[in-house]
Amino acid sequence: MRPTFSSRFHWDLRPNRLAQAVEKKRRTGAQILDLTESNPTRAGFDYPAGEILAAFADPRALVYEPAPAGLREGREAVAAYYAARGCRVEPERILLTASTSESYAWLFKLVAYAGDEVLVPRPSYPLFEFLAQMESVRVAQYPLVYHDGWSIDLDAVARAITARTRAIVLVNPNNPTGSFVKRHELEKLAALGAERSLALISDEVFADYAFGEVATRVPSLAGVDAALTFSLSGLSKVAGLPQMKLGWMVVSGPPAVRAQAIERLELIADTYLSVGTPVQHALPKLLAAGVKVQREIATRLRGNLEWLRTALGRDSPGQLLNVEGGWYATLRVPRTMSEEEWCLTLLEQDSVLVQPGFFYDFESEAFLVLSLLTPPETFRHGVERIAARL
Repeated sequence: MRPTFSSRFHWDLRPNRLAQAVEKKRRTGAQILDLTESNPTRAGFDYPAGEILAAFADPRALVYEPAPAGLREGREAVAAYYAARGCRVEPERILLTASTSESYAWLFKLVAYAGDEVLVPRPSYPLFEFLAQMESVRVAQYPLVYHDGWSIDLDAVARAITARTRAIVLVNPNNPTGSFVKRHELEKLAALGAERSLALISDEVFADYAFGEVATRVPSLAGVDAALTFSLSGLSKVAGLPQMKLGWMVVSGPPAVRAQAIERLELIADTYLSVGTPVQHALPKLLAAGVKVQREIATRLRGNLEWLRTALGRDSPGQLLNVEGGWYATLRVPRTMSEEEWCLTLLEQDSVLVQPGFFYDFESEAFLVLSLLTPPETFRHGVERIAARL
């Protein structure tokens, strides 16, 4: 008997041409210079293993005491994380989740009925459509535009709002453009949220990886009070520990609506109780151990970015777009080939793997996305081959 599946799964699950080419290349035994690495635990960092493992030696981990919003100790550790960055966040405004993806799922449940929509940036991380569709929510896009730097097209945001719009998603800094939300942009977005009863959802997982300090940037939306706002982050990027499966959200906005949101979120959380007790008790020590990891990651990001600037040079046909933070860099390359053809050529002829811009819904071609997390030797050899190909 043929099974019946829900309409949430409408995607073509077959591997794309690039994935097929990678698999074919690997079957030949060829060494690929992979410039797409996004997993910090496979990127050669020196983790303080003793500190991390010792964090789980707490006997309280053997006792199950479910707390929907998360154990108080863990929420206080997150509050201290924000305090160290100059942002006051009370533990009562924090909810622990298993990941940022789970935070999105909870928030889409909270703010949207089936068939409602959320606005997401373009270009950006391609996960939103999957997460929204699995909650029976539609995605509509608003553009980021580039003029010597990325900015939000605020007029386009306003035009994209419909009667079914429930939230505006921000990624701060954006993945992969690396652009931060600016203060004047936040002012207008918060006013829109307040006027149209829309929530702001700010994904801030890369916020600790800024390249330099710029006064016009918004480091976090955790202090917004004009509109209902949710700031998301977690151990995955903050401490380079994606395997620990712990994220969080900070709820901000007018006190009355904020309290209503927290009450409902706790009900959702109580339904799933997904965050493990051991990692909650370990959280203060994991955040402390993550300081060293974060510093090491930041050093690599800056080093690889500087190498990329130098390798391309002023006369290169490829342009490195301005990046303010995060783990990625974007190259604009000549439109002599499509992005797919660029990626396939680099893979098949130069053994270099990069991502095409259409993976992130860039409006036009041709863009290539490189991970600055890549181990330096691999990154440099790969970039040299890209520069030669250009």
